[in-house]
Amino acid sequence: MSASEEPTHEMHPEESWEFLRGHEFGRIAFHLLDEVHIVPINYVVEGERLIFRTSEGSKLLGLKMNADVAFETDEITDEVATSVVLRGQARELTGDAGRLVEQLPLRPWVDTPKMRIIAIEKIEVTGRRFDLARPWLRARVD
Repeated sequence: MSASEEPTHEMHPEESWEFLRGHEFGRIAFHLLDEVHIVPINYVVEGERLIFRTSEGSKLLGLKMNADVAFETDEITDEVATSVVLRGQARELTGDAGRLVEQLPLRPWVDTPKMRIIAIEKIEVTGRRFDLARPWLRARVD
């Protein structure tokens, strides 16, 4: 199999950022005490950082105790699956930095107050695209 026929394709970092900018929902993994948690969030990209809102609770506590996080978003079509992972450091934006975020298109998806604004500062962003064979689709009866 030649390189052009390989089913897995590494994405350039800028392509990964474009993918992140084109989506608004993913999962953040964080530490809380001796456990790793993963929860869904909606987000917006500003430059090379990801911003989301949260409220008081275990997610905010975990981020304050250990700023190391991973974030992932993906997409699947009939032909291609795409996955982008951002590793970084989470920090709360307060004062002027927090007020600047008010100008971004970031609103809670559910009607609950999420007054804390968190930015994930990039350490590494990676993305992959997978050409899907999905032979089971040919056998599926609709």
